Amino acid sequence: MNRKRLTALASALALTFFVWAPRSVAADKDEKETDRIHNAALVLKEILDIPDNIPQDLVDKARCMVVIPSVMKAAFIVGGSYGRGVMVCRTGQDFTGPWGAPVMMALEAGSVGFQIGGQATDFVILIMNNRGVDSLLHNKVKLGADASVAAGPKGRDAQAAVDAAFRAEMLSYSRARGVFAGVSLEGATLRPDNDANRRLYGKDVSASEIVTESRVPSPEAARELDAVLEKASPRLKP
Repeated sequence: MNRKRLTALASALALTFFVWAPRSVAADKDEKETDRIHNAALVLKEILDIPDNIPQDLVDKARCMVVIPSVMKAAFIVGGSYGRGVMVCRTGQDFTGPWGAPVMMALEAGSVGFQIGGQATDFVILIMNNRGVDSLLHNKVKLGADASVAAGPKGRDAQAAVDAAFRAEMLSYSRARGVFAGVSLEGATLRPDNDANRRLYGKDVSASEIVTESRVPSPEAARELDAVLEKASPRLKP
């Protein structure tokens, strides 16, 4: 092969790299957000299928659900990093409509980092009233200080469910080593993961624009999660 052909081949390979490399990086980032939504759907489905699970009354009264899958204790210790998850809220005025588009969320280090042990732990947080939703859509919320949070009751204890719904803006649960229980998340912080939302939707979009203004359609990746939520509780029951 002569020098001209070698030069032409090298130029073509270089052009191919510069054209496709950025797209590959973007695709990898998109896959991370898609995987997060998929994992959240699996975790929520498994938890809702547990016989002694979240009381149906609480599921029906929840305005939003946050699912943080597979959080490890090490994630809170090394560099102060955090668990990543998804929040889905009901649409419409006063959150009475069907479940909407997902908001990427981050659960940051707090006392929770010392509670979850060395095994992967899944967290589910129910947002029980409009004030709790509003605080999450606009701020980084310290649980137990900026918004009241309590370990959620489980099973068929209707009175415990009613008491919990009135007592706290958020109810939290955990699953680790096959054990599902209410857990206190006081001291941790919860906030929208704006970078992940930008990657998922391809533009800057706030949590409020996603939830209350319906500025973006729910992505294809969220269909499985929406289906789990719709099956569990199609409409809000005050």
